[in-house]
Amino acid sequence: MSKNLEVVPLTKKMLREGVEKNTFWKENLEPMAKSKARWLLGNTRIREEDYCGVIGYEDNKMISFIFMFPDFLNTKNTKKIYWMIAWWVDKQYKDTVLSTYIYNEAVNLAGKQVIIKSYTENVAAFYKKQPFNVIASRLRYTIFFSLDSSMLIGKFGFLKSFKFLIDSFDSVFGAGIRLLNKSRLKRRTKSLTYDYINQLDDDTWEFIEPLCKNDLIYKTREYVNWQINAQQYVQIPVGANYPFTSLQTGTSRNIYIHSLKIIKEHKIIGFLSYIINHNEFNVKYFLVKEDQYYDVCVDVVMQHCIKAKRNFIFTDDTKLSNSITERYTTIYVHKTNKKGLAHIEIKEDFDNLTLENRDGHFY
Repeated sequence: MSKNLEVVPLTKKMLREGVEKNTFWKENLEPMAKSKARWLLGNTRIREEDYCGVIGYEDNKMISFIFMFPDFLNTKNTKKIYWMIAWWVDKQYKDTVLSTYIYNEAVNLAGKQVIIKSYTENVAAFYKKQPFNVIASRLRYTIFFSLDSSMLIGKFGFLKSFKFLIDSFDSVFGAGIRLLNKSRLKRRTKSLTYDYINQLDDDTWEFIEPLCKNDLIYKTREYVNWQINAQQYVQIPVGANYPFTSLQTGTSRNIYIHSLKIIKEHKIIGFLSYIINHNEFNVKYFLVKEDQYYDVCVDVVMQHCIKAKRNFIFTDDTKLSNSITERYTTIYVHKTNKKGLAHIEIKEDFDNLTLENRDGHFY
């Protein structure tokens, strides 16, 4: 490594100044989309002196980035913790001391009050040696309705040579699956109406609030409004001329969020918020109060997925996944075990709190 190595703790104040001066958007690789940065600045839980990340530079080039920011546990004293969302190191430095150094720097800046929702397999051995406790173990589901070549190749690299055949076959096969599933929906959702929203009104918050009372993270109306705010995403119609590659999801040719109330006979029976990103339908919030309405609210998820012509649904919600696969035709379901971690210095009892799909969902 060069002697010109600099590790910069990034506070909210510094991020705000960086957005105003375009500090982090001068090279091809950006730590996060500028829309994501502005969205983060709108979070009133983050104070100006709180940390939003750590950036490593060598000769003024970004070579490492840890994305982190504070939140509040759903405890009596709403304890402040830090999410560690992402940990990136340039491939040239992965086997150097920099990787561990910048990680430890972030943990120490957070006062060791760190929560990790999940981590990738390539760092599993690392976390086994770190002072963290497992607070949740759950399955992450990717439910395929199509032979999505990009996703398949990402998971099974040997299929790259067969991309043309997969796409050709899927143009017919995937359409057939959508038509088959769509035929089941008209009768099931006929009695429902939808109210699409950008902000929660009184009735919607009254519905949501009690359903989040045991969540790991303390939910307020302002917080949920921030979490589902569409301003964090920017569509890039002409991607070839867009100069940046972002480490955090926030820009693409096809990305947006929809949130809606599911209504039956003038009564809210469910709330759904989901993200579309290319071929992915990613469920952010799925809340149903009464069991008698659960299946029909799942039908609403499927209706929106089919209408958007997405190839797969992505969720950590086991009950939702099971309902979809039991009642609809799928190609296959990919399951990955994910563990949520809390640093041992967080002195809280996690037994009465649940790490839900919506907790830490800052996609």
